[in-house]
Amino acid sequence: MDEEEALEFAQHLADVSRSIALRYFRTSLDIRWKKDSSPVTIADCKIESTLRSAIRDRYPDHSVIGEEYNCTPGGRYSWILDPLDGTKSFTMGNPLFGTLIGLLDDGQPIAGLVDLPAMGERWGGTGRRTIFTDGISNGQANVSSCRSIDAARLYIMTPPGADSDEKYAGIETLYRVAAITRPVCDCYAYGLLASGYCDLVVEDNLEPCDYLPLVPIINGAGGQITDWTGKPLTLNSDGRIIAASTEHLLEAAIEVLHNSLAAADSVTG
Repeated sequence: MDEEEALEFAQHLADVSRSIALRYFRTSLDIRWKKDSSPVTIADCKIESTLRSAIRDRYPDHSVIGEEYNCTPGGRYSWILDPLDGTKSFTMGNPLFGTLIGLLDDGQPIAGLVDLPAMGERWGGTGRRTIFTDGISNGQANVSSCRSIDAARLYIMTPPGADSDEKYAGIETLYRVAAITRPVCDCYAYGLLASGYCDLVVEDNLEPCDYLPLVPIINGAGGQITDWTGKPLTLNSDGRIIAASTEHLLEAAIEVLHNSLAAADSVTG
């Protein structure tokens, strides 16, 4: 199985998930809360269960890693699913929620897709190319050429504030220094980066379902995506993610984050 076959099937899965998401979007929904205090709805569960069934029918020897259900065992290939990235947005009628679909080959992401059902926008990548479509246009997505933080358009996690752990001082610095800063908008921010509309995205506390499908998309658009130390993303990454349009910008942002972490370690040490 190659990445092109995987992406073609991911497109099919996204068509299925989009129809389910739009069926429930802006309707009256019961919300239940998981142990980590994150919300889940019938739409989350229905999308994931339907996609799992489609994967099982097409590729019965593939495993599935999802947000709402336990991992199903398999062989070399693993599909990774986040049925609604941005469930809070979804429940509040905000259209900036998405579905994330990816394929791992021995744990390495080889294809990924982000679909924004309510926006009608989609990015699909293989690491070598990333295609954006909105129902009107359909073509290669390319990141910007931004190289410096002070010129960057930044989507970032909300700064924790003055009373937070000192390890987040770098977040405060990035927030203050970047040319334009907005709170991160779930997976949509990474699609916007792939198309060159922003230059840098910084988050933490993400799960593999949130970030691994993004890797082929960002890389295929010419960008960079790693953890906060510059290491490649894996199933065992710590959930601190940074995506940048250029290697130079990535390194500059990592340096800011590294300095804050080093300072925090020296205080606690």
